[in-house]
Amino acid sequence: MTAANLIAEARSDLATVEQAIRAHPFLDELGERRAERDQLAALAGEQWTIIASDRRAFGFLASRFPRGLAGDFFLSMAQGEGEALSLLRSYAAWAGLDEAALGRYEPRPGCQAYTAFVSWLALNGGRADVALAFVANLAAWGENCGRVGRALREAYGAGEEDTAFFDFFATPPKGFEQQASAVIDEGLAAGESPLRAKRAARLLQAYELMFWDALA
Repeated sequence: MTAANLIAEARSDLATVEQAIRAHPFLDELGERRAERDQLAALAGEQWTIIASDRRAFGFLASRFPRGLAGDFFLSMAQGEGEALSLLRSYAAWAGLDEAALGRYEPRPGCQAYTAFVSWLALNGGRADVALAFVANLAAWGENCGRVGRALREAYGAGEEDTAFFDFFATPPKGFEQQASAVIDEGLAAGESPLRAKRAARLLQAYELMFWDALA
């Protein structure tokens, strides 16, 4: 089994769930200006918790796998989450949440299942599990972020700075899939299970769909 084969299998297995994420009704609500202001604020509040948690999770993964390709890969992911967290402040302010309000925000369990699983992977997952899960998840998440950013600008009058958080995720980092593939191959060569990696991808994608469902 190679990373290329594993990624292709995971994408095939998850095609139905990925389509449900891409076609989520919440995105139509945004595009038609039917999403309520409290939903727009909730999007900021949920992501504030998710991004901060994921940043710590990736930092922990870098410490678990300090040698080889995985350490640098996870460290770069943590750095990316840090950049996203800074950009999120502008969207949160536009949605009416300052940092104190973000701290008071009560997250929805369905939205936070995703980041809870990322934390579980940081503690228990192999490098191939994490890398495959995020490769499989990246396209749908990025496309949805692109649609959210456009809808906020076109339907709600948000500015470019207000939507920079979503634009940041709309375009995958250069070379991300190639780096992830190398980390998957590194993990497989070390004896990590392809079955466990595909399971991680399946669960993360399901929790991604749950996020949109809970937000809507």
